[in-house]
Amino acid sequence: MGIRSFKPYTPGTRQRVVSDFSEITKTEPEKSLTFSVHSPKGRNNRGVITCRHRGGGHKQLYRMVDFRRNKHNIPAKVAAIEYDPNRNARLALLFYRDGEKRYIIHPANLAVGAIVISGPDSPFEVGNALPLGNMPLGTTVHNVELVAGKGGQIVRAAGTSAQVVAKEGDYVTLRLPSTEVRLVRKECYATIGQVGNGDVRNTSFGKAGRKRWKGRRPQVRGSVMNPVDHPHGGGEGRAPIGRPGPVTPWGKPTLGYKTRKKKKLSSRLIVRRRRRTSKRGRGGRES
Repeated sequence: MGIRSFKPYTPGTRQRVVSDFSEITKTEPEKSLTFSVHSPKGRNNRGVITCRHRGGGHKQLYRMVDFRRNKHNIPAKVAAIEYDPNRNARLALLFYRDGEKRYIIHPANLAVGAIVISGPDSPFEVGNALPLGNMPLGTTVHNVELVAGKGGQIVRAAGTSAQVVAKEGDYVTLRLPSTEVRLVRKECYATIGQVGNGDVRNTSFGKAGRKRWKGRRPQVRGSVMNPVDHPHGGGEGRAPIGRPGPVTPWGKPTLGYKTRKKKKLSSRLIVRRRRRTSKRGRGGRES
């Protein structure tokens, strides 16, 4: 795992930094674990754009990833490490002893040929999945369930990990990558280790075309639009937005405005909120 930079032979290679893909051991996906997904291009069931700046891009196959790790007490061998176009983490292809094949998110330092297993009595080794209540304090985990049996929902991005910091009663306290400290039921499963491909944060697309290959269309600042198109638009020259704060194209506050429901039930499980990021000034990026 590493990154690769290029000499500035062309404008597209001047800022280009990509992964060296050195950990990839297999180029074609497992056919039985893939299926085609229609690209919605940001549109809903009525054909109306509900998520802007989506469309185009290279055709992709979706890989069925085992987030639940519910094959308990059956050892599996890591057969290959593969690229996944649908996420920034890599995938590890597992061959179970009973003949079944599954994908899991590839943890850092999990090599081809290693044996992994899930279950309440699994050893404390990278790639094994256990209930949080069975893990010692200080354990680094990823792919954490929020509801027992539903499958991992958080800590799945490349390079991320959570830490078990306390246990009390039916709950385990986790420190998440966002610095939030949260309670999770002790029956919920998590996988030991940190997600691999942590160098992805050091990569750079280098040119707009690579964004288009990913299915992302161009974004335009609201301040350069006309008043009919955006609340920030209009005015002479580089006019300010003319409002107390930035808003979306539909007039809702944005860039730091809290949208979490005040009475959300899971708020009682949050011990400490995530560290707030600095607010962007008016010269920052607009919606």
